[in-house]
Amino acid sequence: MAVEELQSIIKRCQILEEQDFKEEDFGLFQLAGQRCIDEGHIDQLLEIIQNEKNKVIIRNMGWNLVGPVVRCLLWNDKEGDKRKDYFLMLDLLVKLCNPKELLLGLLELIEEPSGKQISQSILLLLQPLQTVIQKLRNNKAYSVGLALSTLWNQLSLLPVPYSKEQIQTDEYGLCQCCKALIDFTKPFVEEVVDAKENSLENEKLKDELLKFCFKSLKCPLLTAPFLEQPEEARNDPLRYFASQIVGFLSAIGEPFSKMIFNHGRKKRIWKPLEFEEEENKQLADSMASLAYLVFVQGITIDQLPMVLRTEESVFSKGLDLLENALLRIEDNSLLHQYLEIKSFLTVPQGLVKVMTLCPIEALRRKGLALLQLYINKLDSQGKYTLFRCLLNTSNHSGVEAFIIQNIKNQIDVSLKRSHNNRWFTGPQLISLLDLVLFLPEGAETDLLQNSDRIMASLNLLRYLIIKDNENDNQTGLWTELGKIENNFLKPLRMGLNMSKAHYEAEIKNNQENNHEAQKSKDICSVTVCGKEIPNMPPEMQLKVLHSALFTFDLIESVLARVEELIEIKTKSASEENTGIK
Repeated sequence: MAVEELQSIIKRCQILEEQDFKEEDFGLFQLAGQRCIDEGHIDQLLEIIQNEKNKVIIRNMGWNLVGPVVRCLLWNDKEGDKRKDYFLMLDLLVKLCNPKELLLGLLELIEEPSGKQISQSILLLLQPLQTVIQKLRNNKAYSVGLALSTLWNQLSLLPVPYSKEQIQTDEYGLCQCCKALIDFTKPFVEEVVDAKENSLENEKLKDELLKFCFKSLKCPLLTAPFLEQPEEARNDPLRYFASQIVGFLSAIGEPFSKMIFNHGRKKRIWKPLEFEEEENKQLADSMASLAYLVFVQGITIDQLPMVLRTEESVFSKGLDLLENALLRIEDNSLLHQYLEIKSFLTVPQGLVKVMTLCPIEALRRKGLALLQLYINKLDSQGKYTLFRCLLNTSNHSGVEAFIIQNIKNQIDVSLKRSHNNRWFTGPQLISLLDLVLFLPEGAETDLLQNSDRIMASLNLLRYLIIKDNENDNQTGLWTELGKIENNFLKPLRMGLNMSKAHYEAEIKNNQENNHEAQKSKDICSVTVCGKEIPNMPPEMQLKVLHSALFTFDLIESVLARVEELIEIKTKSASEENTGIK
């Protein structure tokens, strides 16, 4: 019945001119054709499509059959012969139908699926889509751009495999899609490269291809892992995709050196494409991904001049890229003027965030190592400037302790040289020490929270007292000793006495209440310095309190040694000045 109904519609339309086809005719043709497919009349439908007399009708109306055919291929588990017929029908429709209508129909079909069916749809329709676009005579660049944008939007919904096993399994088909996308895009790239004249249409096509490449650098390549072993790397589909994308950029874009090194400048040598606002915000991520692929993974690095899943993947790649760049620079050679450039100062500030906020220990450790490497590359004034900046902005006791240790190292280097370094001796150093040897809230400062910083400050002060004699006073310490005692040592002594007394009282109170708590098996809480220790068993709270008291004892022991050294040194200097032997 469905076949007869379709033949009746076709017979009526055969006597009409193409421009006389009505909307009603399109609807009836689609319904009848759909019913033929549903009822399995594939052979008869193929005969109708292949009949030369129906050429005009199929050209104008046949694209309506593409959807039902594609859905059968995607969702129906047909036997081999039937699938061959469906593929034959799809090929015939792509060959015979209006390419403009087909393009829109195919893109709608690509947008429909979700989950694992996304990759199935892309893999099925990429070749027909490429064929249709190649048939278009006008607005080819627009069609390529529309297709690539649709494909990328769907691709970005697929989870990026994170491990070697996930890459091999490729459960969601991302790796297969990436390879197929390269095959889809390559002819259009070759068309741009082989163009004999630089026409407006060719420039538009080039822009659309560049947009796709930059978007691919952001997703999936920014979060994609790369297998490290040579044998694995050769078979890594994501590395293949990366190398091809970078190759496309090399073939049709600006030189990498211009793209990478001029990105972010107010006046660029490389003029970026006209991205949408949101896409433009992501361009920095794409450029970072490109730099990582070129400099760290070595993809097409031979084309550069010689001078030159998850958040974890992004951070790891960023740190690797930074390390690769820093290792190319000699120690003490990075001029302090570079810190006037915003991006140069945001790098160490970003490392501080990784060191203090990243939940992955290995990345925190690497962030710390890279911050030290970054410091090593700066000249003396650059180190001095960076130390001041981080002491004022880090708001983290551990980071401040790290910076103070670096200050001590620089002072040590300066005192051992035949000529003093003015940035870490004398007035400049005293200005820096003003940021180090003080308590932000005087005796009321939370000594436990600031213990790392305080211990580092005391150790620095102890070092200065031992290394710099009062008569030499190379560091300027002895001139400022009275201020240091009033702003740092005396408030610290007072704060320690108060804190120790408070914690000792809490320990006594905890021990008195411990017996009752053990009887009832209750979980109790203790308030220290106005803050409640999280609920925990009494014995655990007692350990916390003893640990705090132990920290105070450590601080007090170093403080006592500093006070003793000051007394010894000042007494010795006084005796020398009065001539007492």
